[in-house]
This record gives sequence, structure tokens and C-alpha cells, in this order.
Amino acid sequence: MEEPDPNVIRAAAAGDQDAFTTLVRAAQPHVWRFLRHVLDDEELAADVTQETFIRVHRALGGFRHQARFSTWLFRIARNAALDEQRRGARRQKLDAAIARPRSASDASLGTEVRAALASLSPLLREAFVLVEVFGQPYKEAAEVLGVPIGTVKSRVFRARLELVNWFNEGEASGSGHSG
Repeated sequence: MEEPDPNVIRAAAAGDQDAFTTLVRAAQPHVWRFLRHVLDDEELAADVTQETFIRVHRALGGFRHQARFSTWLFRIARNAALDEQRRGARRQKLDAAIARPRSASDASLGTEVRAALASLSPLLREAFVLVEVFGQPYKEAAEVLGVPIGTVKSRVFRARLELVNWFNEGEASGSGHSG
């Protein structure tokens, strides 16, 4: 995600709706993609993306430009996702991830890869997605997740191991994990 112009951020924080719309249009696809991977549900990701930007609108005046805007934004998105998960609105099941028909937006991510990601715990999945899918440096991922950099490295390492094991189990059974 390209960092927005600081002047646009300041204008949006001052109440300029056009500037805020510019921020949303630039960042919304990235936030949705992050949340889709973390939550493993397109519709829920869309809802939580909207909630994220409501929170951003409310908190924008408090953004101090000490961190990158994208880091601050992804942290808000992560917190919105955690709040949604805590409410129990979403029960994750591997079978549902495999059985769900893919939409055009999922065409680049195969069913098995989605199912493998869905098999990870939320803590491992969010770290893995930030580092491996979004290409965030460990330091920025640590800021988004609010944990030490070593914790992010550990979670990404464990996620990689679990994904390798997941795929190896599928090959050993001879049928994969597709059903």
C-alpha cells in the first residue's frame, strides 16, 4: 500500500470529506484484502472494512504521524477484526472454507491455499498474511499487531511449519484436502 500524502491526512483529520474519501478509496482494497485473509470470509471482511473506516474517521484527529499511516490503519483493521471475532459472529470451519464457491476476486488464491490459511489459528494467520501476503517488514507487522518483533517472527515461522505440514498431510493421504 502506498502511503498517502500527509497533507491529505491532515485535511481529512480537519474534517475535509473529499480528503477522507481519497484516503478511503486508496486504502480500502488493501484493508479488505487483509481482513479477507484474516477472517476468511469475504462478506464479513467487507463489513469489518466498513467498521475500520468508521473507526479511522473517528480517530483520525489523533493520528500523530509518528508511525506510517498504513501501519496505523492496519492496526485499526486488526482490532476491528479481533472485536468481531470476540463477539462470536464468525465460527471458522475448514470444511466451509473448502466448500465455499470462489468468486472472481478469489480466482488468484486457490481453494487449497485458502483452506490451508483457514487451518491456521487467527494469531498465526494474521502475522503470516501481513508478512508473506502483504510483504510488510517484521517491524511494521509488529506495530500493526501490537507485539514484539520476535513474536511476529515466531508466529510467521510457526505458520510456515503448520502450512507445510497441512500440505504434506494432504499428499500423504493421496487425496489432498479438497474434500
